[in-house]
Amino acid sequence: MLGSFLAHGLTREEAEGETLVQIIAGSDTTATAIRTTLLYLIASPLAYGKLTQEIRTAASEGRLSNPITDAEARTLPYLQAVIREGLRVHPPVVGHMGTTVPKGGDVILGVPVPEGTDVGWAAFGVQHNKAIYGSDAIMFRPERWLDASEAQLKTMTSTWELIFKYGKWQCLGRSVALLELNKIFVEVSKLQAH
Repeated sequence: MLGSFLAHGLTREEAEGETLVQIIAGSDTTATAIRTTLLYLIASPLAYGKLTQEIRTAASEGRLSNPITDAEARTLPYLQAVIREGLRVHPPVVGHMGTTVPKGGDVILGVPVPEGTDVGWAAFGVQHNKAIYGSDAIMFRPERWLDASEAQLKTMTSTWELIFKYGKWQCLGRSVALLELNKIFVEVSKLQAH
């Protein structure tokens, strides 16, 4: 990361500062996602039971390494629903998510937007939209990701992706954060079993 910043013209001091911001921002938001999702799981014995059962079954069938790999975690549908739902109900960044449309403009959801236009959304409000997530949108209910029709799931997923911002401005740490989330809930569940 530091090398990339330097290669793109930042001074050493600017690059070091940006690197520090990236590390701190990524660790804090992921830690927030872990804490809040664990809180929702603890408060929902039914969801916690379904998750631990899915993990125990996969482990007993020999489908999980120790520690679990990201690829293995992605095969666990209830785990994926828990992660999505935890991030949705309590996005790690809840305030205004905004950016300015760059030179040349952009197209957002099929709408041409001229350069210089400020575009933004409130992550918390978007992720609790009843028209997208249902009348119980404020509730932690991982099953919504498993019970949705194909069309509903597509809309929910594209809206959920806004947690990481959009397009060119998407969070650089998205894949690392999801990898960490994929691993942590399985490993914590394994500790509970012993």
